[in-house]
Amino acid sequence: MPDSAPSTTPNRTPLSSLSHDELLVACEHFVGKQQKLESQVAELTRQLEWFKNQLFGQKSEKRVDPNPHQMVLGEAFAPPEPEPDTPKKTITYKRGIGPKVRPEDCVTEEGLRFGPDVPVKTIRLPVPGIEGLDDIAWELIDTKVVHKLAQRPASYVVIRYETPVVKLRATGEICQGITLTPVLDRSIAEASVLAGLLVDKFRFHLPLYRQHQRMEAAGITIARSTLTNLVRRAIALLEPIVDAQLESVLRSRVLAMDETPIKVGKSKSKRGKMHQGYYWPLYGDQNEVVFTYSESRARRVIEQILNQRFEGTLLSDGYSAYTAYVKATDGVTHAQCWAHTRRQFVEARDSEPVATDEILDVIGALYAVEKSIREQGLEAEAKRTARLQHAKPIVDRLFEHVEDQLQRMTLLPSDPYAKALGYLHARTTELSVFLEEPDVPMDTNHIEREIRAIPMGRRNWLFCWSETGARQVGVIQSLISTCRLHGVDPMVYLTDVLQRVAIHPAKDIETLTPRLWKQHHAAEPMLSELAYAS
Repeated sequence: MPDSAPSTTPNRTPLSSLSHDELLVACEHFVGKQQKLESQVAELTRQLEWFKNQLFGQKSEKRVDPNPHQMVLGEAFAPPEPEPDTPKKTITYKRGIGPKVRPEDCVTEEGLRFGPDVPVKTIRLPVPGIEGLDDIAWELIDTKVVHKLAQRPASYVVIRYETPVVKLRATGEICQGITLTPVLDRSIAEASVLAGLLVDKFRFHLPLYRQHQRMEAAGITIARSTLTNLVRRAIALLEPIVDAQLESVLRSRVLAMDETPIKVGKSKSKRGKMHQGYYWPLYGDQNEVVFTYSESRARRVIEQILNQRFEGTLLSDGYSAYTAYVKATDGVTHAQCWAHTRRQFVEARDSEPVATDEILDVIGALYAVEKSIREQGLEAEAKRTARLQHAKPIVDRLFEHVEDQLQRMTLLPSDPYAKALGYLHARTTELSVFLEEPDVPMDTNHIEREIRAIPMGRRNWLFCWSETGARQVGVIQSLISTCRLHGVDPMVYLTDVLQRVAIHPAKDIETLTPRLWKQHHAAEPMLSELAYAS
């Protein structure tokens, strides 16, 4: 018989035959492998919890008690449990209707609220029984008023200009009416249409093709490409105003800066893909915002935008390009955002819930101090004193706690909680700037709110065809956002400025920015010619 086949079982050395040093090496190998597996399990668990939150949970950074009715992953696809055979108990009751609480500024009990600029059309309802009677036959006792909100379809008006040509009988001289000066040469659009196109697209995010459909429904026949050209030419008139606003922003003592992506044109490196550009919004201390566009997110873009024209405190998130720029630039102090720091711990809460909650509570106490300062209306030195007296001890205690936590031997570098601690520890200097500078906010939430207009646009008009188009979006969005910050109606502002910019002195172009326009021209704006048409 042939010899039996060799066994495929690998040779295993018995532990009793290993030396002491070999046993130590084997133990270290298995301990390291176990730690690696535990780290992988923790990371996969964190990813699974994130996925469950994205699928079923609320996308919020608020720490709230878990909802007992919240579904868990897979529950939606599980077979329903059989219902018990116990009879159902029916409870009947009659629910009363109580009076509804209305705000004080409601016009009537219906709860309608509207401003003085809203047109009101009055309709007097007939009274049965007094038809044909003289006024002396009845007496008005009271008038009951009810308000209802109504709507007209998209309203467009064609203005018909008539220029009379007359001949004086005495002298035979021929006289002609004044010459029409349009906003755009050889254009069919009046200022109100140009302003309406811009406001609808960039404030209410209504794409031009939908505005074109609305015009067709109103009986206006116009090419869609004409709307694109009108928007492009109107924004080109406004570019010098935004340039002047940028100069005003760069003169700020405290400047907030951020970035957000936008798809622009075709990618040069990826076939069939669009290039990803970036808006770099700047928020000045005069409540002015400017959206500058660049094709890159590199540090050199920050250098190009600021271009040695800014000196003061630069407030940003934790992006390393800002830190590198400040280190290489004289006269600029770097402050960073506490909201982004807090976000790191919110994302790490599943890893170390107890330790993370402790830090989040401390950061919450810091925001409570800032809220108290706002409610008291403290400014300048009083605000600085309050921060040093109440916020600084909290900040110092937090930094000491972070130092202690980083000394934990059981904390792995890959742990999200360890990463959050490292994020805060590396930025202690930048996060402390607001304590000594009363004009420096704690976070960048104010500029984050203004950035929201760009993602809202991406959800509607999706992308920009070219870099020129992206820059023009930044121009008009700068003006509309600044109008909102100063309580200026963008429709009134754009209608005025589009007519005024051609006759306004170039040296005084800064007075057409929304902040200064409100002071110089808001009392008597240039209205649409439709306001004077009979």
